[in-house]
Amino acid sequence: MSIALSATPSRRAVLAGLASVGALALAGCSTTGSTRSAVATAEPAGRIVPPEVLSMYGPLPDEDFPIPAAPIHLLDPIYWRQEVDNVTGEKPGTVVVDTANRFLYWTMPEGRAMRYGVGIGRAGFEWNGRAHIAYKRKWPTWTPPSEMIDRQPEIEKYRHGQPPGLDNALGPRALYIHQGNKDTLYRVHGNMDVHSIGKAVSSGCVRLLFQDIVDLYERVPNGSPIVVLADQSIV
Repeated sequence: MSIALSATPSRRAVLAGLASVGALALAGCSTTGSTRSAVATAEPAGRIVPPEVLSMYGPLPDEDFPIPAAPIHLLDPIYWRQEVDNVTGEKPGTVVVDTANRFLYWTMPEGRAMRYGVGIGRAGFEWNGRAHIAYKRKWPTWTPPSEMIDRQPEIEKYRHGQPPGLDNALGPRALYIHQGNKDTLYRVHGNMDVHSIGKAVSSGCVRLLFQDIVDLYERVPNGSPIVVLADQSIV
């Protein structure tokens, strides 16, 4: 199976074949819960953010925990949320994570897709395959797996759960990935650190900016298929 994906300015195709989803169960969603400040003082020289983009990433004051505006001027514009052609080859209603290019697509009717910039798993924690979004949660509690606590003893205090809030490791929304009836321990979730978008930084989870995960959450129903592609592609 071959799935073509978009990279600006060229189009890419992902290598045929997806690795076994058995790799999904090897690690959990990892972060210490800390985030960089959402406030920035100066824009990079020459970068002008259009008003419609500033609006998309503006504050969300009506949330249970009010979300500040994202410093979107610090992020490469390629990772700003945008509607694009559906180049994934997947049917409408599918979440597709292009790990090579650090994009997540939500496929829509009439050959269109909503594309988001994401952060993905760092070396040794990558995963790929087919699964589904079993359920989703607003302002979830984060409970790290014991294996993660062994790697990061400083999160022992969250063994029984980190309460919801802006500093919660999962952010304001989380989509829970299952393969069959088994929880993979991987999530699609929020993270307010713009420097993590476009990078391989987590222990396997897929991270979106808070405003993007809120938007995605409203689009994706429970049971939606998710395809996570291997971190290799060919032009």
